[in-house]
Amino acid sequence: MATWRLAARLAWRELRGGLGSLRLLIVCLFLGVVALAGVGSLAAAILSGLAREGQTILGADLEVRLTQRMPTAAERARIASFGEISDSVRMRAMLRGLSGQAEGRQLLGEMKAVDGKWPLYGEARLRSGGGNAEVRAAIARGAVIGEAFADQLGLAVGDRIALGESSFTVTGILVREPDKAAEGFAFGPSVLIARNKVEATGLVQPGSLYRSHMRLKLPASVDPADVKARLEAEFPDAGWRIADRRDGAPGIRRFVERLAQFLTLVSLTALAVAGIGVADGVRSYLDRKSGSIASLKTLGASSGLIVRTYLFLILALGLVAAMAGAAAGALVPSAVVAVAGSAMPVPPALGFYPAPLLAAVAFGLLVAVAFAVPPLARAGALPAQRIFRGVAEPWPWPGRRALGVSFAAGLLVVALAVWQAPEPVFALAFVGAAAAIFLLLWALGWGVRRLAAALPRPRRVLFGLALANLHRPGAMTGQLVVALGLGLSLFATLAIVETSFNSELRRTIPGRAPTFFVLDIPKEEAARFRATVPEGSDLTMVPSLRGPITSLRGKPVSELAEVPEGAWILRGDRGLTFAAELPEGNRLVAGQWWPAGYAGPPLVSMDAEQAGVLGLKVGDSIGVSVLGVELVATIASLREIQWDSLGFNFVLVFDPATLADAPFTWMATVSPPPVAEAGFTGRIADAFPTASVVRVKDVVGQVGALLSQVGVAVRAAGSVAILAGLAVLVGAIAAQAQSRIYDGVILKTLGATRRQLLLSAAIEYAILAGLVACIALGLGSGLAWLVLTRVLDLGFQPNWGVVAATVLAGAVVTILLGLLGAARALGAPVAQTLRAL
Repeated sequence: MATWRLAARLAWRELRGGLGSLRLLIVCLFLGVVALAGVGSLAAAILSGLAREGQTILGADLEVRLTQRMPTAAERARIASFGEISDSVRMRAMLRGLSGQAEGRQLLGEMKAVDGKWPLYGEARLRSGGGNAEVRAAIARGAVIGEAFADQLGLAVGDRIALGESSFTVTGILVREPDKAAEGFAFGPSVLIARNKVEATGLVQPGSLYRSHMRLKLPASVDPADVKARLEAEFPDAGWRIADRRDGAPGIRRFVERLAQFLTLVSLTALAVAGIGVADGVRSYLDRKSGSIASLKTLGASSGLIVRTYLFLILALGLVAAMAGAAAGALVPSAVVAVAGSAMPVPPALGFYPAPLLAAVAFGLLVAVAFAVPPLARAGALPAQRIFRGVAEPWPWPGRRALGVSFAAGLLVVALAVWQAPEPVFALAFVGAAAAIFLLLWALGWGVRRLAAALPRPRRVLFGLALANLHRPGAMTGQLVVALGLGLSLFATLAIVETSFNSELRRTIPGRAPTFFVLDIPKEEAARFRATVPEGSDLTMVPSLRGPITSLRGKPVSELAEVPEGAWILRGDRGLTFAAELPEGNRLVAGQWWPAGYAGPPLVSMDAEQAGVLGLKVGDSIGVSVLGVELVATIASLREIQWDSLGFNFVLVFDPATLADAPFTWMATVSPPPVAEAGFTGRIADAFPTASVVRVKDVVGQVGALLSQVGVAVRAAGSVAILAGLAVLVGAIAAQAQSRIYDGVILKTLGATRRQLLLSAAIEYAILAGLVACIALGLGSGLAWLVLTRVLDLGFQPNWGVVAATVLAGAVVTILLGLLGAARALGAPVAQTLRAL
């Protein structure tokens, strides 16, 4: 204990002597912890908002959702017995303008027919300022449309619109729809009408793709989980989906959790880059303290005392930097809400969330220990004689104990990252890949130094000086290749993935995809629809139903202990169809297709990927609820599906005899001749008022906008790696400043001019920047190729101009910072420096 107290006193004295190169440690840790704390705090705020506003988001304490059917009288009566009930029906529909600026114009939207109790929770609001009472009154008088309908079609209160076979007067413009987030992806804005008017529209027909919602407002003493369990037990074959206020928007929650996990891992990678800066800062600081260390050892100080002294100092500064980073990260949710709050699906619950902040501080301190202990151990083992040898004595390598401590701290970082991740396997794979990239960059940096040393000396002196500086004793080439290479590689990867995906959206997919989807074509109107489609159109029609999967191999899905990761077909309703022949773009990988005219027990062909996730094989059974009736079929075959064709691809395809007599509607893909595209939507809407027309270009645009927003978030987290790499560069320049000053003075004494020395430094940093840029381009291209072709199953078609500009920007910054540091070092007075020598 006396030794520890003495170490603490010595550390305090060292701190009073100035920070020196430890400023680099503070900056690097601050940057890494800010990113981690910011991502964690924002995710916690959004998830907390989802949980706290669960009633408002869901619009109820408990919601019962049915697909393609209305509740029976017995079902509705039982649900209503638990509390106050509100009925609504939701489906896609074409809104057609009948007067004003919107006359003759159409737009696809989401029709929502609600009763007089909507919303049970939350506050709806009109553009005119009215609240729930005014919204209900407006719905009772006509139709209330979303702002997007009003803006895109030029609609105003008092205009006439048509939905299906009915017309309505616009009686209000909705600016706030409290339960919209819980309803998932929408093809367009909402239009609200009274529940008792939906039948007159003709939109709800047997086989139409609609959803019936029954929302419950329960007494305060009733637990929604108990009600859910009782309903599932009493109506096991109802085929409904029940959600409660504790998880009102599970899709948003899963998206936020996964994006936060990815951004956290990217930020952790940036913190690892910052760790290189920590090691360089500590090494530079201890190098300048070598005289003090040697003096202490001459006076009897042990290596342990030296290590404890500077460990105290580094941990204290690391804790301050980490706490400051956590404090700044805690402000990220407020900043995001102020800048982009309107674009967020759920308002974050702003507040103080200690868990992500403590995790970020822990990560920061562990990284500081992992990277600071080796140079500390080397300083402890420094011979006292070095004080008489200047900088000629090489630093000893750290011992096994120090390396063990560093390795243990690194393992704790990995363990903590995997433990807190929603998907531990993905997190472990990401950390492993990042470690492999670190080792690869380190090997490349080592190779650059060896290559620079092995190359013949150039005849031109300036080039020779520049090349020698890359492999001279104390050169930071390896550290800079790792620090700058990782950040630039990340940005190059993002640039290639993003531009390739945009190219896929704009060129490749539209070339393969149809121009329009047409939904909810009445079953008996197939022939008339074919006759209505413009001549020369490429037309495909398939029957369509929807229903949830209810059982796997005879076991109800509701009794599964846990839904397997990636089993998205068990979440919500699935599209169902039947076919006599194998669909185009599908390939059988197991089993056999049913023969023509098959009329035996129900058979189904399933997507091979989802079957693998669920552990299903040919011969197993799968149950599906179709219009409230459970249908159990045997898996006859497994198919490989070409999803990127943007045609009709169904996970489950039944034999024709099983569903041919069921009430279904037709779906169609249509690619009309270019001259007929402009009027196609209006032509179909007039002939089939209950059908919905979706333009593929609009859907692709929505997907592109969403991915652009995700790309901004990823680049924001990745920019920390760039900043940390630049901090390492600045630290390396500072660490080499003294030796650069000595070299410059000697060369000036021998006749070199300041301009020549600056040109030599420019050549040196240009070589380094070019090497880092090439490494980043090569490594980024390889990683992007793996992501695009093996993970996303997309083409590799980047915009090389954007990619090159991204990498060159990093190279230019490297050269400029290097020249700035060289200019300061070369500005030292010759006579004064020689006297100091």
